[in-house]
Amino acid sequence: MRAWLSALALVSLSGCGWLAYSDESTLPESSPADPDTGIPRAEQPAACPSEGAAFQVLGSGGPIAEGPGAPGRAGASYLFWIDGTPRLLIDAGAGSFLRFAEAGGRIASLDAILISHYHADHTGDLAGILNSGGFEGRTEPLPVIGPDAAPRFPSTAEFLQRLLDKDTGVFSHNGGYLDGTEGKPLLQPRSIPTEEGAGPPGGLDVSNDYSVTAHPIHHGPAPSSGFVIEIDGKSVVLGSDQSFLSERFLTDLTGSKPDILIAHHVINGEPGQPRGLHRTPEQIGELAGALEPARLVLSHNMERSLSRLDEGLQAIALNYSGTVSVAADLDCYAL
Repeated sequence: MRAWLSALALVSLSGCGWLAYSDESTLPESSPADPDTGIPRAEQPAACPSEGAAFQVLGSGGPIAEGPGAPGRAGASYLFWIDGTPRLLIDAGAGSFLRFAEAGGRIASLDAILISHYHADHTGDLAGILNSGGFEGRTEPLPVIGPDAAPRFPSTAEFLQRLLDKDTGVFSHNGGYLDGTEGKPLLQPRSIPTEEGAGPPGGLDVSNDYSVTAHPIHHGPAPSSGFVIEIDGKSVVLGSDQSFLSERFLTDLTGSKPDILIAHHVINGEPGQPRGLHRTPEQIGELAGALEPARLVLSHNMERSLSRLDEGLQAIALNYSGTVSVAADLDCYAL
């Protein structure tokens, strides 16, 4: 279903002051606009619900510290909740340490930590979150699942070794995580075979209460995965950072009709954008049109994409006519 939008919005954006844009085009059905920014957002509860499943955006921003003027956004990070308990942490970009605390996240209750790829804007605060979790008294091992190795990119086991090794790690004082000593739970690294984004999907087997499937994606030279979480007939697809070359991801999930598709909204459609790393808005629309989600959520937002939001929504509308929301930090979507 499409909606005619006629709006004059004022968006505070880094380097742009106050940017006014008007829209009288046929666009996807958008969520109500945030009264402070004019950006479409889903109606938000005060906190994630205490019953049922929910997917929370801890960090909705990108790799650049954009401000002053831009709304504060942490790097990419997400929490999956069941009955008021955080069960999965996915990525831990810079700033997510604070958002994890604000959301009520705890290492003690997690079934696993999932890492989409080893870029700083997706892993920069993992050390801090683990450091905090070391005070929680968890004794049960904790799986950490991320992509395999490639030139200039470590495997998941090597990443944790470089971070935490008792002799050579950057944060050697937390080395107990690698052998389950010193009051730390044992981290159990697993690597996902990504095959340059063409690898087959694979179940991760982290809980009997829900399923998680890793789907390799193309993100330039960085081995990367998106994830699909399914529970009680509901599903969330996290596309993560992917380019249009993520052909198997699109093919395997075409027609899957998830309740929510999280797409990373990093670039606009102008020339000179890193299309070998990210989908343009039109390509996001192509992905959403193929998967047919009930709601498309744009996350991992940057000034360069938000400053062209009007045009981006029009580009998405070429192939997708469902509801579109732009995520902010701590937004929570009930399933």
